[in-house]
Amino acid sequence: MLNMAEGLERLGALAANPVVSALASAFADAGFELAVVGGPVRDALLGRSTHDLDFTTNARPDDILRIVKPLASAHWDIGRAFGTIGARVQGEQVEITTYRADSYDGLTRKPVVEFGESIDGDLLRRDFTVNAMALQVAVPGQAPISKLIDPTGGVEDLVAGILRTPIDPSVSFGDDPLRMLRAARFAAQLEFGIDAETLTAMEQLRQTLSIVSPERVQGELIRLMQTDDPVRGLRVLVDTGLVEQFLPEVSALRLEVDEHHHHKDVYEHSLTVVRQAIDLEHARHPGAEPDVPLRLAALLHDIGKPRTRKLEPGGAVTFHHHDVVGSRMARKRLQALRFDGATTDAVARLIELHLRFFGYAEGAWTDSAVRRYVRDAGELIDRLHILVRADVTTRNKRKAARLASAYDDIERRIEELREQEELDSIRPELDGNQIQQILGIPPGREVGEAYKFLLELRLDEGVIGPDAAERRLREWWASRS
Repeated sequence: MLNMAEGLERLGALAANPVVSALASAFADAGFELAVVGGPVRDALLGRSTHDLDFTTNARPDDILRIVKPLASAHWDIGRAFGTIGARVQGEQVEITTYRADSYDGLTRKPVVEFGESIDGDLLRRDFTVNAMALQVAVPGQAPISKLIDPTGGVEDLVAGILRTPIDPSVSFGDDPLRMLRAARFAAQLEFGIDAETLTAMEQLRQTLSIVSPERVQGELIRLMQTDDPVRGLRVLVDTGLVEQFLPEVSALRLEVDEHHHHKDVYEHSLTVVRQAIDLEHARHPGAEPDVPLRLAALLHDIGKPRTRKLEPGGAVTFHHHDVVGSRMARKRLQALRFDGATTDAVARLIELHLRFFGYAEGAWTDSAVRRYVRDAGELIDRLHILVRADVTTRNKRKAARLASAYDDIERRIEELREQEELDSIRPELDGNQIQQILGIPPGREVGEAYKFLLELRLDEGVIGPDAAERRLREWWASRS
């Protein structure tokens, strides 16, 4: 809940920020207006931390660059065509943008950039009222006090915890459909609701998201998944039908109920797994950056279930091989959204492996099985630990305790084997050169087959020593010949 007295005090602190004061004075001396705008103002009122400072001004890009250069340790003009100049001032990253009055052609989300003449006009073109506020900073000798500019009622919406567009939402979203995804992200990030008119417009205009590039959609999905509780935003995307435009596998998790066959609600289960994975992520890695691949794997780990569901006689329901099917589906979808290869590979592999553990709960694995589990997970082992634990959502306390105990045991055994056998770098005790020397063969396919034999031997029996490995290799080679 916004406390206005405390919020205004925090705005005062923002105005007194040395970077803000220095830039305000420099622009005023050059005869231009300057105001802190958008997220920093919103977050100051809410008492939330902010990392970057955004400004708006009536100065044109060339003027901005000329004014900022003497104050900056670095500057960049990659956004010059859109009126934006970036800089690093006193160690803080800032972006300064000329007042805008953009128009859109309705065919793409790229605006026809037009510079505006007033700050009120600039604020009206922004996505939501809570982001359409600006703080004009007092400059000694020119302005007696700093001034909050709020032409669209952003403060009232902050108090109410509501997201609303500054203009008719149909016009706002029609101009830039990406704003609908931003609504879901801010709902999660700020823990706000979305006003009814805005929500209706999102439902009605969801298909216009098709004009937005996959890269931009991916960016908003990442930002949503980086929030502390993305589930609120995910529900918005599913309930409005927006998710159908770029990630339909999630809404497909809402399987139709069959009166004769019962199974857990896969959609609600998946959202619970996301929340539990984030809790475990914070517990295991406090202060670390949000693990987006892990969170995506948690969200998508069961997307193979709708495709593999089979209703068995007697009321049973099976989802055979939904891990493998889901892995392929996730890879295809993430590639369509232009995710990088490392993220795509990690998510697909985690989904493929997420069921592997449950056989352990039925009966303790051999050391060989534990080694293979670690080998197959590779550098994803810690993420796999979190995903598998998060995947337990049963209300049966006895079953949950049994699964937790089993996973405690497998993690303990992994650590014991890791200490004994350098488990993170499992490889044969003889390398390719040694294999060639022992068997008297040149490089080629047969060396690879021998290497594979020795690797399987290492996984099955652990460290047996180079002499024993050589003897077993010779026996294998002789039997093969």
